[in-house]
Parts: sequence; C-alpha cells; structure tokens
Amino acid sequence: MKILVVDDHVLIRQAMHGMLKKLRRDVVVLEAPTSERAMQLVADHQDISLILLDLTLPDRDGFSVLTELRQTHPSIAVVVVSAVHDPGYVMKALDLGALGYIPKSAQGDVILSALRLVISGGIYVPPEILNRHASPQAPDMESSTGIPNHPSDYLGLTERQLDVLGLMMQGKSNKTICRILQLAEPTVKNHVTAILKTLNVTNRTEAVVAANNLGWRPRVPVARAQGQ
Repeated sequence: MKILVVDDHVLIRQAMHGMLKKLRRDVVVLEAPTSERAMQLVADHQDISLILLDLTLPDRDGFSVLTELRQTHPSIAVVVVSAVHDPGYVMKALDLGALGYIPKSAQGDVILSALRLVISGGIYVPPEILNRHASPQAPDMESSTGIPNHPSDYLGLTERQLDVLGLMMQGKSNKTICRILQLAEPTVKNHVTAILKTLNVTNRTEAVVAANNLGWRPRVPVARAQGQ
C-alpha cells in the first residue's frame, strides 16, 4: 500500500512516515513538500492508495489541490491533515471530497484509528465537529434493552436509502453510486433528497456528519433491480 504525505514541513513528514509504518506492514510512504511534487508523484505512481494532504502549501492552496485530486484521481482516498481547527475548514474539505480531516495536534493512536476507518471505507470527522453538528432531532439509536436497533429503525431510512448513504459516506458521487447500485441518476437524486430530509440536514456533508454522529457505519451495498 502506497501513501503520499504532502506537507512542506520536513519534521511533520518524518513523524508521519514513522507513524504510517505502524499502520500496515506493506506500507510504502512517499513524501512531497509542494503540490507540484505531489502531482508528479501521483502521475509516476498510479498505485497510490491514500494521500495525506496539508492545506497550507508553499506553492498552492490546499483546497484547490484537493479539488483537482478528486476530479483527476477519484480512486485515491484523500485525508486532510491540518493545524487549522476551524469547523468551516473541516466542512469545506469534506464537501470537496476529503474522506477525513485530522488535526495535527491529534495523538498518534487517534491518527492511526482515523486512517484505519478511512481505509475500511468510512469517513473520519473530528469528534468536536460531530458534537457541534449533532442533529437535535436525531433519534435514539438504542432500544429499551440497550441493544442498537436495525439501522433502518434509528435512521428512519429504507434499505436502498441506506445503501446510497453508505456510498455517500465513502465520498462517492451520484454517477458512481448509479453505477455501483445499477440505478438511474434521477432515482439516486431522489434517494439523496429523501436522506437529507429524513436526517434533517441541508447537504451531503451534513448527512455524513449526522450518520457518523449516530454511530452508523457504511455497509456493503448490493445491486438490485433497476429503479429501486
């Protein structure tokens, strides 16, 4: 597994390099101090699986780099690792397609846990951001016995809507969701609209945050008959 660390501070790159070696035995860590070098490495190494991206680079705004990476290399997971703790930055990064936002001040075990979550198909959002965006109308996810109900019970979504939400949490676009679930695009749009309404949110990022806040994790969706 190849991971690219994009940060202009050599000490940060070295620290991340050592930490990532604990993630998996087969990890190969590449480093780039600038966006230009990062793009060159992405072009030279088509098998990069994950990019850890700082937002404050010397030659380019990190958000524009994130946007380009999601457009040109959608199969590569991008996680922002930043010293900026502004919730607006977190939400913007997630809106642009980042699969996580990790503060540089986070402890090593927190960073590793966040990256494992992303690698397994989830999205990592800092707990403080989850708390600020918790839905006041979020239903209780546990039954009277203390055992979590079926996801469709506590999220209030249909089975197919849960499939769509799970793929949204993986950063998939509507077109990609259409292909994976074998659905028409208008059908997916209708499901997304229903998800936003049910979770009492206004956009996809808030839906992901709400689902994360409820402790729900993406499941593996299955293709069904066209139109469902």
